[in-house]
This record gives sequence, C-alpha cells and structure tokens, in this order.
Amino acid sequence: MDKLPDTEKASKYERIEEMSTLDVLSNINREDATVADAVALAIPQIQRLVDAIVSRMQTGGRLFYIGSGTSGRLGVVDASECPPTFGVPHDLVVGIIAGGDGAIRKAVEFAEDDQKQAWEDLKAYFPDEKDTVIGLAASGTTPYVIGGVSEARAHGLLTGCIACSAGSPLGKVVEFPIEAVVGPEFITGSTRMKSGTAQKMILNMISTSVMIKLGRVKGNKMVDMQLSNQKLVARGVRMLMNELKIDQREAESELKRFGSVRAVLKNRENL
Repeated sequence: MDKLPDTEKASKYERIEEMSTLDVLSNINREDATVADAVALAIPQIQRLVDAIVSRMQTGGRLFYIGSGTSGRLGVVDASECPPTFGVPHDLVVGIIAGGDGAIRKAVEFAEDDQKQAWEDLKAYFPDEKDTVIGLAASGTTPYVIGGVSEARAHGLLTGCIACSAGSPLGKVVEFPIEAVVGPEFITGSTRMKSGTAQKMILNMISTSVMIKLGRVKGNKMVDMQLSNQKLVARGVRMLMNELKIDQREAESELKRFGSVRAVLKNRENL
C-alpha cells in the first residue's frame, strides 16, 4: 500500500460526537493555532516560488492556480480578489477548478480523478513559457492536479504546488514545491479545516508578495484598487487626503477625475 498522506492520518481526538460544544470549539481552535507555525516553516519554499513567478510575470507571464474541491475553490477566490485589490486584468491571475465553475458551489463527482483534464482546461487560455501554474492539493495526490502541472512543465511553464503532506507525489513533479505539514485534521481527513487554512494563508502570501514586487502597492496602500463600491471610494479619498495633505472635497474631485489613487498621485508628480 502506498504511504498514507499526512492529511489522511487519524485525528488525535476520539469520540468527538460526545464532546460538549465548548470542547469541540476549543479543540478546533487549538488545532488551528498550529497552522501559522507550519506555514512559517515553508517560507523559504514560498520565497523561491514567488521570486521565480515575479521574474516571469515581469516579462508578460500570467499565474494560474489549478485544484479540485476546497483547494480549487481557494485558488478561485485568491485569483478573483487580485483585480479589485491590485487593479490588474482579470486574466492575469486565473483560478481553475476541476469540474468547471459549477464545482465552486456544488461538488462534481470524480472530476478530480481525470489526470488529463487540467491541461485541457489550461489550454483554453493558450498558455506559454512565460506563465506559471501552481497546483493546489492538500493531500498532494490529486490526479487532476498532478496531470495538469506535469503537462504544464513539459510545455515549459514554471510549476509549483501547495500541499499539506510531506514528500507528496505532487511535490515531486513540480519545480517549486511548497509543503506545509499541518498534521492530522480534527475530523480525520477533513482537509477543508487546517489544510485549507494553510493553503489560504500561503495563497495570500504568494499573490500579495507578487503584486508588491510588481509595483502594485505604494507605501502600504492599495493605490491601484478598483473603486467598485462606496467603501473603497472612501478609502481612496482618505489615502489622497493623507498623502497630498488636501481636504476631502478636493480628494473626492481628483479621484473622480482620474479614476484611481495612483493616477491622481502620478498627475501630481508631473505638475
């Protein structure tokens, strides 16, 4: 029998159904508190992948996430948040989930078992050697993801992964593996819990650091954010008031005129 992935090992908690609500919540929280430490150990791996991604994206490359189930949904969420947060095109960071967009809301049976489908899904975006593909699979054994990154690498794309099991099959087929080993889940095998939290944290770290390195943050501000609601407009106004030492009315007028915080700042620099 193949080695059992770390994510499938038995929970250290027994008779969970007999626990009080307080004990259930406290024990889940106790396990969650270990996730950040596991991610911290993976920072050198994350750094190497981020630097490689930035190098490619500076020449026009894109970033793709592929995954199934919880992992796939997390990739879609991270990708979808890049345009409003950093003002980048919607096709610069792309999340692809096994079973298609319908699988974001409803599980598609056996979609993760098709080893050839991920590359077919990627081909719709006409990938090239400037692009990066990150495979997301908590167990590191998902055929859809392994097949996708293997084919991507064979076509010259940069490949990485985020798994939560040491020495996983997925980690062995990519150039830049990230393995954050969080240990057995509170409910055995329920990788939407600690493993999902670790993957979400790492995705945040990757996309945020990549965008910072690509110049999409100024100081500590999201100067390229899309002004898609009143909260974000108000945030942009505050940024301009603080940065340019102007009053609210002038800041609102400038933001409306130029459409983004960065555009206002750039115009002021050119005056």
